[in-house]
Amino acid sequence: MKNIASIILILTFWCCQDVKRPEIPVNLIPEDQMTEVLTEVYLINAARSFDNRTIMDQKIKLDSFFFRKFNIDSLQFVESNAYYTSNLSAYNKLFKKVEERMTLLKVEADSMMLVFVQELEAKRIRDSITEAHKDTTLTVQKDTLFVVVKDSLNLKKKDASVIVPKLIEPRIMQ
Repeated sequence: MKNIASIILILTFWCCQDVKRPEIPVNLIPEDQMTEVLTEVYLINAARSFDNRTIMDQKIKLDSFFFRKFNIDSLQFVESNAYYTSNLSAYNKLFKKVEERMTLLKVEADSMMLVFVQELEAKRIRDSITEAHKDTTLTVQKDTLFVVVKDSLNLKKKDASVIVPKLIEPRIMQ
């Protein structure tokens, strides 16, 4: 039994000795550009997982957009990715940069969303102030049109129960 276990152990070590690492590709994507490429790959995958149906319905080709954006082809990307993954420490360093870029993109998106929400809130406040400053409103009462003079903010400190109706002159059609 010991002989069989030792033979299996020796064969396992012997088989693992010949790990071939890929050679440096002729058209290797530089490390800085590879960081941008991998960041974009993760953003594309996130878009697909978020709303793939819309992407499919609109017939958007994210892969071809991606390759055109960085002026690379799929073979160049695969060879460069294989080269970088063969060196684990370099690949980890590359992914740290990708993670930093993703964090910066998230901070930028969050700040843009905050500005958008603040603008919406400011618009809502402006609209409510504009609505509150309207001096007159039209009301219909028993087939007669009255203009009701009303101070919506009680700026003139009038009694709210006192409403002064004014008759509107009818227009003459010609």
